[in-house]
Amino acid sequence: NVEFLQCLNQTHHSKRWSKSREKLDFRKFASHLVRRVFGYIATKADHEMLNASSNRHLKGDGLEVMTQAMMINLQNLMLHNVDSSSDQVTWREEKLFAYCYNIVFRAGYLSLYGNEAFDSKTSQEKAKEKDRAESEALYDEFRKYDQLFPRLAYGVLPPKKRREATKLLEYFWNVLSVQKLKGRDNISRWIWDVQEGKDNAGVKEDMITRYMFVLLWASQGNTGPSSFWLLLFLMKHPEAMRSVKEEIDKAVRESGQEVKPGGPLVKMSREMLMKTPILDSAVEETLRLTAAPLLTRAVLQDMTLKMADGRQYFIRQGDRVALFPYSAIQMDPEIHPDPRSFKYDRFLNPDGSKKTDFYKAGNKVKYYTMPWGSGASMCPGRFFATNELKQFAFLMLLYFEFELINPNEEIPEIDYSRYGFGTMQPDRDLQFRYRRRY
Repeated sequence: NVEFLQCLNQTHHSKRWSKSREKLDFRKFASHLVRRVFGYIATKADHEMLNASSNRHLKGDGLEVMTQAMMINLQNLMLHNVDSSSDQVTWREEKLFAYCYNIVFRAGYLSLYGNEAFDSKTSQEKAKEKDRAESEALYDEFRKYDQLFPRLAYGVLPPKKRREATKLLEYFWNVLSVQKLKGRDNISRWIWDVQEGKDNAGVKEDMITRYMFVLLWASQGNTGPSSFWLLLFLMKHPEAMRSVKEEIDKAVRESGQEVKPGGPLVKMSREMLMKTPILDSAVEETLRLTAAPLLTRAVLQDMTLKMADGRQYFIRQGDRVALFPYSAIQMDPEIHPDPRSFKYDRFLNPDGSKKTDFYKAGNKVKYYTMPWGSGASMCPGRFFATNELKQFAFLMLLYFEFELINPNEEIPEIDYSRYGFGTMQPDRDLQFRYRRRY
């Protein structure tokens, strides 16, 4: 209910809402969902363990390590053949959603779950080739599962599709098994931490393996679609494209690096990514327009929830409360004027700093966008996910020219079947072309 969340947003800091939150819990619903969709039986310690590991390795100094891993893997997938002279002049044509999802998913997977090991018998280049091939095969299977996901989550898959989903799960449990991951290089400390924590807690190995797929879907199921929308909005708004590209070129120059034919690849640091406020705003605007999570809570006790306008709702123990910030906050014209338009500088102040002051009915709102959820259930990997988006856009704008085949083609509608599961996906793809800038 739109009005429900609007009132909720206004009363978030009040004591009565604090008391209400004690009677609402996200874990019960989440446990039910991951068992149905991933075959994983959750434990009480899952949430705290995941948050602790994410705080260590997906933000702060740990994020610096992940940024370097993501850079190396993105460059392997996007730029491994840049020295070919034909690549300098030939336009390549592909489908935009398929391209973005493919590259970002594969680079994220390799950064988290490691690379093919190489030694005196296997050259580094051969190992990189195997990374490209193996991650491509994994992505193809992931997309099959991803397309089944909404109906699987709602429990309405027909028997034939249900059997297909089960076979896909078994494929991922094999690829991501604890034993197979032990043979890979550069596995992220995040993944190692989670594995060790569960092992020390006495969780069986087959259940740890299932959790590995839960983490893959949770970490990589939304960044690829988000990268599609970001590139599409930039191509449809030339001023935004120009401003972001100039900012990225400037960041490279200030780092003392240069992109030139035959020159070394740019070493993208987290420090460079922190100097891109225009790109930050474009990313946040993209998520405002396309991220639509459903925040579901189980009601633990009978309760009366009082709204700021005086209305009251009686909620029974055993009920579920679902909040949908996409329509109630992110599309609210009072908080975000002209909410359906992409405004790349919406989250910038006139002086170029990040804008965080948004108002409704004269009152400053704390949550003006909620792409990552909120409170205790807020996505613990949001900093890594944002970095993934920015790094992909950074490399695309730095190394390539790209454009829609049909510049006048309308922006696709969203696939409404995916409402509530994160970043929305388009109901159709668009053709684009790209080539090296230099």
